Amino acid sequence: MKKGRIFAFFLIVAILAGLISTTVMGIAKEIKLGLDLQGGFEILYKVEPANEGDLINNDVLRATVSALNQRVNVLGVSEPNIRIEGDDRIRVQLAGVEDQQTARELLSTEASLTIRDVYDEVLVDGSDLSQNGASATFHPDTNDPMVTLTLKDARQMEQISRDMISRNPAENLLVMWLDFEEGVDSYANEAMKEDPKYLSAATVIDVIPGNTATITGNFTVEETQFLAEVLNAGALPVQLEELFSNSVGASLGEQAMQKTVYAGFIGIALIFLYMLFYYRFMGIIAVITLTTYIYLVLLVFNWMNAVLTLPGIAALILGVGMAVDANIITYERVKEEIRSGKSIMSAFKAGSRRSLSTILDANITTILAASVLFAYGTSSVQGFAVMLIVSILMSFITAVYGSRLLLGLWVNSRALNKKYRLFGVKEGEINEL
Repeated sequence: MKKGRIFAFFLIVAILAGLISTTVMGIAKEIKLGLDLQGGFEILYKVEPANEGDLINNDVLRATVSALNQRVNVLGVSEPNIRIEGDDRIRVQLAGVEDQQTARELLSTEASLTIRDVYDEVLVDGSDLSQNGASATFHPDTNDPMVTLTLKDARQMEQISRDMISRNPAENLLVMWLDFEEGVDSYANEAMKEDPKYLSAATVIDVIPGNTATITGNFTVEETQFLAEVLNAGALPVQLEELFSNSVGASLGEQAMQKTVYAGFIGIALIFLYMLFYYRFMGIIAVITLTTYIYLVLLVFNWMNAVLTLPGIAALILGVGMAVDANIITYERVKEEIRSGKSIMSAFKAGSRRSLSTILDANITTILAASVLFAYGTSSVQGFAVMLIVSILMSFITAVYGSRLLLGLWVNSRALNKKYRLFGVKEGEINEL
Protein backbone atom coordinates (compact mmCIF):
# COMPACT_ATOMS: atom_id res chain seq x y z
CA MET A 1 0.00 0.00 0.00
CA LYS A 2 1.35 3.41 -1.01
CA LYS A 3 0.84 5.54 2.09
CA GLY A 4 2.20 8.66 0.38
CA ARG A 5 -0.98 9.00 -1.70
CA ILE A 6 -3.18 8.76 1.38
CA PHE A 7 -1.05 11.39 3.10
CA ALA A 8 -1.43 13.64 0.03
CA PHE A 9 -5.22 13.19 0.23
CA PHE A 10 -5.40 14.30 3.85
CA LEU A 11 -2.98 17.17 3.18
CA ILE A 12 -5.19 18.49 0.34
CA VAL A 13 -8.32 18.16 2.47
CA ALA A 14 -6.63 19.94 5.40
CA ILE A 15 -5.50 22.82 3.16
CA LEU A 16 -9.00 23.18 1.69
CA ALA A 17 -10.61 23.06 5.14
CA GLY A 18 -8.26 25.71 6.50
CA LEU A 19 -8.70 27.99 3.50
CA ILE A 20 -12.49 27.72 3.40
CA SER A 21 -13.02 28.07 7.15
CA THR A 22 -10.86 31.20 7.43
CA THR A 23 -12.02 33.10 4.34
CA VAL A 24 -15.58 32.05 3.42
CA MET A 25 -17.33 34.46 5.83
CA GLY A 26 -15.29 37.40 4.59
CA ILE A 27 -16.08 36.52 0.97
CA ALA A 28 -19.78 36.13 1.72
CA LYS A 29 -19.92 39.56 3.41
CA GLU A 30 -18.18 41.26 0.46
CA ILE A 31 -20.68 39.96 -2.11
CA LYS A 32 -23.03 42.73 -3.19
CA LEU A 33 -26.70 42.02 -2.62
CA GLY A 34 -29.47 42.93 -5.03
CA LEU A 35 -32.43 45.01 -3.99
CA ASP A 36 -34.58 41.89 -3.52
CA LEU A 37 -32.20 40.85 -0.71
CA GLN A 38 -31.12 44.23 0.63
CA GLY A 39 -34.24 46.27 0.01
CA GLY A 40 -34.57 49.22 -2.36
CA PHE A 41 -36.34 49.83 -5.64
CA GLU A 42 -35.94 49.63 -9.39
CA ILE A 43 -37.50 51.60 -12.22
CA LEU A 44 -37.62 50.86 -15.93
CA TYR A 45 -37.71 54.05 -17.98
CA LYS A 46 -38.57 54.63 -21.61
CA VAL A 47 -36.31 57.36 -23.02
CA GLU A 48 -38.08 59.85 -25.28
CA PRO A 49 -36.72 63.02 -26.91
CA ALA A 50 -37.62 66.24 -25.11
CA ASN A 51 -37.58 68.26 -28.35
CA GLU A 52 -39.26 67.41 -31.62
CA GLY A 53 -36.76 66.20 -34.20
CA ASP A 54 -34.18 64.93 -31.69
CA LEU A 55 -33.06 61.33 -32.05
CA ILE A 56 -32.60 58.66 -29.41
CA ASN A 57 -29.47 56.66 -30.22
CA ASN A 58 -26.86 54.79 -28.22
CA ASP A 59 -24.82 57.95 -27.59
CA VAL A 60 -27.86 59.68 -26.12
CA LEU A 61 -28.64 56.68 -23.92
CA ARG A 62 -25.06 56.54 -22.60
CA ALA A 63 -25.13 60.26 -21.89
CA THR A 64 -28.41 59.88 -20.01
CA VAL A 65 -26.97 57.02 -17.95
CA SER A 66 -24.02 59.24 -17.02
CA ALA A 67 -26.36 62.02 -15.94
CA LEU A 68 -28.43 59.57 -13.86
CA ASN A 69 -25.29 58.21 -12.22
CA GLN A 70 -24.30 61.75 -11.29
CA ARG A 71 -27.71 62.29 -9.70
CA VAL A 72 -27.58 59.01 -7.80
CA ASN A 73 -24.32 60.15 -6.17
CA VAL A 74 -26.35 62.82 -4.37
CA LEU A 75 -28.39 60.05 -2.72
CA GLY A 76 -25.26 58.40 -1.34
CA VAL A 77 -26.14 55.05 -2.93
CA SER A 78 -23.20 52.66 -3.18
CA GLU A 79 -22.93 50.55 -6.31
CA PRO A 80 -26.05 51.72 -8.18
CA ASN A 81 -27.00 49.57 -11.17
CA ILE A 82 -28.02 51.76 -14.11
CA ARG A 83 -27.91 50.16 -17.54
CA ILE A 84 -29.32 50.40 -21.05
CA GLU A 85 -31.84 47.81 -22.22
CA GLY A 86 -32.89 47.62 -25.84
CA ASP A 87 -33.07 50.70 -28.05
CA ASP A 88 -34.86 53.14 -25.73
CA ARG A 89 -34.95 51.67 -22.23
CA ILE A 90 -32.89 52.40 -19.09
CA ARG A 91 -33.23 50.31 -15.94
CA VAL A 92 -32.26 51.88 -12.60
CA GLN A 93 -31.72 49.65 -9.57
CA LEU A 94 -30.93 51.31 -6.23
CA ALA A 95 -30.40 48.94 -3.33
CA GLY A 96 -30.66 50.24 0.22
CA VAL A 97 -32.56 53.44 -0.64
CA GLU A 98 -35.13 54.36 2.03
CA ASP A 99 -36.53 57.64 0.69
CA GLN A 100 -37.75 56.23 -2.61
CA GLN A 101 -40.00 59.14 -3.58
CA THR A 102 -37.15 61.65 -3.36
CA ALA A 103 -34.97 59.36 -5.42
CA ARG A 104 -37.69 58.96 -8.04
CA GLU A 105 -38.14 62.73 -8.34
CA LEU A 106 -34.40 63.28 -8.56
CA LEU A 107 -34.00 60.74 -11.34
CA SER A 108 -36.91 61.85 -13.51
CA THR A 109 -36.06 65.56 -13.76
CA GLU A 110 -34.03 66.76 -16.74
CA ALA A 111 -30.30 67.34 -16.33
CA SER A 112 -29.34 71.00 -15.98
CA LEU A 113 -25.82 71.61 -17.27
CA THR A 114 -24.23 75.06 -17.02
CA ILE A 115 -20.78 76.57 -17.51
CA ARG A 116 -20.31 79.56 -15.21
CA ASP A 117 -17.62 82.00 -14.17
CA VAL A 118 -16.18 82.22 -10.67
CA TYR A 119 -19.05 84.57 -9.71
CA ASP A 120 -21.59 81.89 -10.69
CA GLU A 121 -22.87 83.83 -13.72
CA VAL A 122 -24.14 81.51 -16.48
CA LEU A 123 -21.98 81.62 -19.62
CA VAL A 124 -23.15 78.49 -21.43
CA ASP A 125 -25.94 76.02 -20.70
CA GLY A 126 -26.78 72.66 -22.20
CA SER A 127 -29.06 74.14 -24.85
CA ASP A 128 -26.11 76.09 -26.32
CA LEU A 129 -24.26 72.92 -27.29
CA SER A 130 -24.79 71.14 -30.58
CA GLN A 131 -26.34 67.69 -30.42
CA ASN A 132 -23.60 65.31 -29.21
CA GLY A 133 -21.28 68.32 -29.41
CA ALA A 134 -18.94 67.13 -26.66
CA SER A 135 -16.31 64.48 -27.35
CA ALA A 136 -13.29 63.06 -25.53
CA THR A 137 -10.12 63.61 -27.56
CA PHE A 138 -6.36 64.14 -27.13
CA HIS A 139 -4.31 67.32 -27.37
CA PRO A 140 -2.53 67.36 -30.75
CA ASP A 141 0.77 68.54 -29.25
CA THR A 142 0.98 66.96 -25.78
CA ASN A 143 -1.37 64.00 -26.37
CA ASP A 144 -3.04 64.75 -23.03
CA PRO A 145 -6.73 63.77 -22.67
CA MET A 146 -9.15 66.67 -23.17
CA VAL A 147 -12.79 67.43 -24.03
CA THR A 148 -13.84 69.22 -27.21
CA LEU A 149 -17.07 71.28 -27.22
CA THR A 150 -19.03 72.38 -30.27
CA LEU A 151 -21.52 75.23 -29.76
CA LYS A 152 -24.44 76.14 -31.99
CA ASP A 153 -23.37 79.80 -32.18
CA ALA A 154 -19.85 80.23 -33.57
CA ARG A 155 -19.50 83.72 -32.04
CA GLN A 156 -20.56 82.80 -28.51
CA MET A 157 -17.37 81.02 -27.48
CA GLU A 158 -15.18 83.71 -29.04
CA GLN A 159 -16.88 86.37 -26.94
CA ILE A 160 -16.68 84.29 -23.78
CA SER A 161 -12.99 83.46 -24.29
CA ARG A 162 -12.07 87.13 -24.94
CA ASP A 163 -13.82 88.10 -21.74
CA MET A 164 -12.08 85.34 -19.73
CA ILE A 165 -8.59 86.25 -20.97
CA SER A 166 -9.13 89.90 -20.05
CA ARG A 167 -9.73 88.92 -16.42
CA ASN A 168 -7.03 88.33 -13.85
CA PRO A 169 -5.80 84.69 -13.50
CA ALA A 170 -7.91 83.97 -10.43
CA GLU A 171 -11.09 84.88 -12.34
CA ASN A 172 -10.13 83.21 -15.63
CA LEU A 173 -12.03 79.99 -15.06
CA LEU A 174 -14.88 78.22 -16.86
CA VAL A 175 -16.62 76.26 -14.12
CA MET A 176 -18.77 73.34 -15.25
CA TRP A 177 -21.79 72.48 -13.09
CA LEU A 178 -24.50 69.85 -13.18
CA ASP A 179 -27.71 70.81 -11.35
CA PHE A 180 -26.43 74.09 -9.90
CA GLU A 181 -28.80 75.27 -7.13
CA GLU A 182 -29.30 79.01 -7.16
CA GLY A 183 -28.75 80.55 -3.74
CA VAL A 184 -27.24 77.33 -2.40
CA ASP A 185 -24.20 76.48 -4.52
CA SER A 186 -21.28 78.76 -5.26
CA TYR A 187 -17.81 78.37 -6.71
CA ALA A 188 -16.26 80.25 -3.78
CA ASN A 189 -17.53 77.69 -1.28
CA GLU A 190 -16.97 74.58 -3.38
CA ALA A 191 -13.40 75.55 -4.36
CA MET A 192 -12.39 75.23 -0.72
CA LYS A 193 -13.56 71.60 -0.54
CA GLU A 194 -11.48 68.54 -1.28
CA ASP A 195 -14.29 67.09 -3.42
CA PRO A 196 -16.18 70.05 -4.94
CA LYS A 197 -19.64 69.66 -6.46
CA TYR A 198 -18.72 71.26 -9.77
CA LEU A 199 -17.38 68.92 -12.45
CA SER A 200 -14.35 70.92 -13.58
CA ALA A 201 -12.80 74.40 -13.66
CA ALA A 202 -10.75 75.16 -16.80
CA THR A 203 -8.53 78.14 -17.61
CA VAL A 204 -8.90 79.90 -20.98
CA ILE A 205 -5.47 80.31 -22.58
CA ASP A 206 -6.25 81.66 -26.07
CA VAL A 207 -9.16 83.36 -27.82
CA ILE A 208 -11.38 80.71 -29.35
CA PRO A 209 -12.22 81.97 -32.86
CA GLY A 210 -14.84 79.38 -33.90
CA ASN A 211 -17.62 77.40 -32.32
CA THR A 212 -15.25 74.73 -30.96
CA ALA A 213 -13.65 74.92 -27.52
CA THR A 214 -11.50 72.56 -25.52
CA ILE A 215 -11.43 71.73 -21.83
CA THR A 216 -8.00 70.69 -20.62
CA GLY A 217 -6.59 69.82 -17.23
CA ASN A 218 -5.11 66.94 -15.28
CA PHE A 219 -7.72 64.54 -16.64
CA THR A 220 -7.55 60.82 -17.20
CA VAL A 221 -9.08 59.26 -20.31
CA GLU A 222 -11.98 57.96 -18.21
CA GLU A 223 -12.63 61.44 -16.77
CA THR A 224 -12.76 63.08 -20.20
CA GLN A 225 -15.16 60.40 -21.43
CA PHE A 226 -17.39 60.98 -18.43
CA LEU A 227 -17.35 64.78 -18.89
CA ALA A 228 -18.23 64.42 -22.57
CA GLU A 229 -21.17 62.14 -21.78
CA VAL A 230 -22.48 64.48 -19.08
CA LEU A 231 -22.15 67.47 -21.42
CA ASN A 232 -24.07 65.65 -24.12
CA ALA A 233 -26.76 64.78 -21.60
CA GLY A 234 -27.11 68.48 -20.82
CA ALA A 235 -27.08 69.42 -24.51
CA LEU A 236 -29.83 66.94 -25.33
CA PRO A 237 -32.21 66.55 -22.40
CA VAL A 238 -34.63 63.64 -22.64
CA GLN A 239 -37.94 62.72 -21.08
CA LEU A 240 -38.07 59.60 -18.93
CA GLU A 241 -41.38 57.77 -18.97
CA GLU A 242 -41.72 55.31 -16.09
CA LEU A 243 -42.87 51.93 -17.47
CA PHE A 244 -42.35 49.71 -14.46
CA SER A 245 -41.29 50.03 -10.83
CA ASN A 246 -40.68 47.53 -8.07
CA SER A 247 -40.11 48.32 -4.41
CA VAL A 248 -38.75 46.00 -1.73
CA GLY A 249 -38.59 47.06 1.92
CA ALA A 250 -35.35 46.51 3.81
CA SER A 251 -37.01 44.20 6.35
CA LEU A 252 -38.73 42.21 3.59
CA GLY A 253 -35.43 41.82 1.75
CA GLU A 254 -33.70 40.64 4.92
CA GLN A 255 -36.45 38.08 5.56
CA ALA A 256 -36.20 36.82 1.98
CA MET A 257 -32.43 36.49 2.39
CA GLN A 258 -32.73 34.52 5.62
CA LYS A 259 -35.41 32.16 4.32
CA THR A 260 -33.60 31.52 1.05
CA VAL A 261 -30.27 30.80 2.73
CA TYR A 262 -32.04 28.55 5.26
CA ALA A 263 -33.77 26.62 2.49
CA GLY A 264 -30.45 26.36 0.65
CA PHE A 265 -28.73 24.86 3.69
CA ILE A 266 -31.50 22.28 4.07
CA GLY A 267 -31.33 21.33 0.39
CA ILE A 268 -27.55 20.98 0.39
CA ALA A 269 -27.61 18.99 3.65
CA LEU A 270 -30.13 16.52 2.15
CA ILE A 271 -27.90 16.12 -0.91
CA PHE A 272 -24.89 15.41 1.30
CA LEU A 273 -26.80 12.81 3.34
CA TYR A 274 -28.03 11.09 0.19
CA MET A 275 -24.53 10.88 -1.28
CA LEU A 276 -23.06 9.51 1.96
CA PHE A 277 -25.81 6.90 2.35
CA TYR A 278 -25.88 5.66 -1.23
CA TYR A 279 -22.26 5.98 -2.38
CA ARG A 280 -20.43 5.39 0.91
CA PHE A 281 -16.76 6.30 0.48
CA MET A 282 -17.35 7.98 -2.86
CA GLY A 283 -20.04 10.04 -1.10
CA ILE A 284 -17.39 11.39 1.27
CA ILE A 285 -15.37 12.52 -1.76
CA ALA A 286 -18.53 14.14 -3.16
CA VAL A 287 -19.15 16.09 0.05
CA ILE A 288 -15.58 17.44 -0.01
CA THR A 289 -15.71 18.47 -3.66
CA LEU A 290 -19.20 19.98 -3.38
CA THR A 291 -18.15 22.08 -0.38
CA THR A 292 -15.15 23.29 -2.39
CA TYR A 293 -17.45 23.94 -5.35
CA ILE A 294 -19.75 26.24 -3.34
CA TYR A 295 -16.73 28.12 -1.99
CA LEU A 296 -15.24 28.63 -5.46
CA VAL A 297 -18.56 29.83 -6.90
CA LEU A 298 -18.88 32.48 -4.19
CA LEU A 299 -15.21 33.46 -4.65
CA VAL A 300 -15.50 33.88 -8.43
CA PHE A 301 -18.83 35.71 -8.09
CA ASN A 302 -17.17 38.14 -5.68
CA TRP A 303 -14.18 38.64 -8.02
CA MET A 304 -16.62 39.44 -10.84
CA ASN A 305 -18.09 42.22 -8.67
CA ALA A 306 -21.50 40.77 -9.53
CA VAL A 307 -24.73 41.40 -7.61
CA LEU A 308 -26.34 38.45 -5.85
CA THR A 309 -30.13 38.22 -6.13
CA LEU A 310 -32.76 35.67 -5.14
CA PRO A 311 -32.63 34.04 -8.61
CA GLY A 312 -28.85 33.97 -8.24
CA ILE A 313 -29.11 31.96 -5.03
CA ALA A 314 -31.55 29.65 -6.80
CA ALA A 315 -29.00 29.18 -9.58
CA LEU A 316 -26.33 28.37 -6.99
CA ILE A 317 -28.51 25.64 -5.45
CA LEU A 318 -29.36 24.37 -8.94
CA GLY A 319 -25.65 24.30 -9.68
CA VAL A 320 -25.07 22.12 -6.62
CA GLY A 321 -27.61 19.67 -8.04
CA MET A 322 -25.84 19.68 -11.41
CA ALA A 323 -22.47 19.15 -9.75
CA VAL A 324 -23.94 16.23 -7.81
CA ASP A 325 -25.30 14.89 -11.06
CA ALA A 326 -21.77 14.87 -12.51
CA ASN A 327 -20.59 12.91 -9.47
CA ILE A 328 -23.49 10.47 -9.70
CA ILE A 329 -22.84 9.75 -13.37
CA THR A 330 -19.18 8.99 -12.64
CA TYR A 331 -19.88 6.92 -9.51
CA GLU A 332 -22.61 4.87 -11.20
CA ARG A 333 -20.23 4.08 -14.03
CA VAL A 334 -17.61 2.96 -11.51
CA LYS A 335 -20.16 0.76 -9.72
CA GLU A 336 -21.21 -0.81 -13.02
CA GLU A 337 -17.60 -1.63 -13.82
CA ILE A 338 -17.13 -3.18 -10.37
CA ARG A 339 -20.27 -5.30 -10.81
CA SER A 340 -18.89 -6.53 -14.14
CA GLY A 341 -15.98 -8.09 -12.27
CA LYS A 342 -13.23 -5.53 -12.78
CA SER A 343 -10.78 -4.56 -10.07
CA ILE A 344 -11.28 -1.32 -8.15
CA MET A 345 -8.52 0.42 -10.09
CA SER A 346 -9.73 -0.77 -13.50
CA ALA A 347 -13.34 0.13 -12.63
CA PHE A 348 -12.29 3.63 -11.53
CA LYS A 349 -10.35 4.31 -14.73
CA ALA A 350 -13.04 2.91 -17.04
CA GLY A 351 -15.91 4.62 -15.20
CA SER A 352 -14.16 8.01 -15.19
CA ARG A 353 -13.36 7.77 -18.90
CA ARG A 354 -16.84 6.72 -20.00
CA SER A 355 -18.69 9.30 -17.91
CA LEU A 356 -16.78 12.35 -19.15
CA SER A 357 -18.53 12.69 -22.52
CA THR A 358 -21.98 12.41 -20.92
CA ILE A 359 -21.16 15.09 -18.33
CA LEU A 360 -19.62 17.34 -20.98
CA ASP A 361 -22.65 17.13 -23.28
CA ALA A 362 -25.12 17.86 -20.47
CA ASN A 363 -23.20 20.89 -19.19
CA ILE A 364 -22.52 22.39 -22.62
CA THR A 365 -26.23 22.39 -23.46
CA THR A 366 -27.00 24.06 -20.12
CA ILE A 367 -24.33 26.71 -20.74
CA LEU A 368 -25.87 27.43 -24.15
CA ALA A 369 -29.30 27.86 -22.57
CA ALA A 370 -27.87 30.13 -19.86
CA SER A 371 -26.06 32.20 -22.51
CA VAL A 372 -29.35 32.79 -24.33
CA LEU A 373 -30.97 33.87 -21.04
CA PHE A 374 -28.13 36.31 -20.44
CA ALA A 375 -28.21 37.72 -23.98
CA TYR A 376 -31.96 38.25 -24.19
CA GLY A 377 -33.05 38.36 -20.54
CA THR A 378 -33.22 41.39 -18.31
CA SER A 379 -32.42 42.22 -14.69
CA SER A 380 -32.79 39.19 -12.40
CA VAL A 381 -32.90 36.77 -15.36
CA GLN A 382 -29.37 37.83 -16.31
CA GLY A 383 -28.25 37.41 -12.70
CA PHE A 384 -29.61 33.87 -12.73
CA ALA A 385 -27.81 33.13 -16.00
CA VAL A 386 -24.45 34.49 -14.76
CA MET A 387 -24.59 32.44 -11.57
CA LEU A 388 -25.60 29.32 -13.52
CA ILE A 389 -22.70 29.67 -15.97
CA VAL A 390 -20.21 30.23 -13.14
CA SER A 391 -21.66 27.21 -11.33
CA ILE A 392 -21.27 24.92 -14.33
CA LEU A 393 -17.68 25.98 -14.96
CA MET A 394 -16.76 25.48 -11.31
CA SER A 395 -18.42 22.06 -11.30
CA PHE A 396 -15.96 20.92 -13.96
CA ILE A 397 -13.08 21.89 -11.69
CA THR A 398 -14.48 20.24 -8.57
CA ALA A 399 -17.11 17.61 -9.32
CA VAL A 400 -15.25 16.20 -12.33
CA TYR A 401 -11.50 16.77 -11.97
CA GLY A 402 -11.37 17.38 -8.21
CA SER A 403 -13.41 14.27 -7.47
CA ARG A 404 -11.21 12.16 -9.72
CA LEU A 405 -8.06 13.52 -8.13
CA LEU A 406 -9.13 12.76 -4.55
CA LEU A 407 -10.69 9.39 -5.31
CA GLY A 408 -7.76 8.48 -7.53
CA LEU A 409 -5.31 9.01 -4.66
CA TRP A 410 -7.10 6.33 -2.63
CA VAL A 411 -7.62 3.95 -5.55
CA ASN A 412 -3.99 4.17 -6.66
CA SER A 413 -2.80 3.63 -3.10
CA ARG A 414 -4.49 0.19 -3.31
CA ALA A 415 -5.98 0.73 0.17
CA LEU A 416 -9.46 0.08 -1.25
CA ASN A 417 -8.70 -3.13 -3.16
CA LYS A 418 -11.58 -5.62 -2.88
CA LYS A 419 -13.44 -3.35 -0.44
CA TYR A 420 -16.48 -3.23 -2.66
CA ARG A 421 -18.94 -2.23 0.06
CA LEU A 422 -17.12 1.09 0.42
CA PHE A 423 -18.33 1.80 -3.12
CA GLY A 424 -21.90 0.75 -2.39
CA VAL A 425 -21.56 -2.62 -4.16
CA LYS A 426 -22.37 -5.91 -2.46
CA GLU A 427 -20.18 -8.91 -3.23
CA GLY A 428 -23.19 -10.87 -4.42
CA GLU A 429 -23.78 -8.30 -7.17
CA ILE A 430 -20.36 -8.87 -8.75
CA ASN A 431 -20.20 -11.09 -11.82
CA GLU A 432 -17.00 -13.13 -11.59
CA LEU A 433 -15.19 -13.36 -14.90
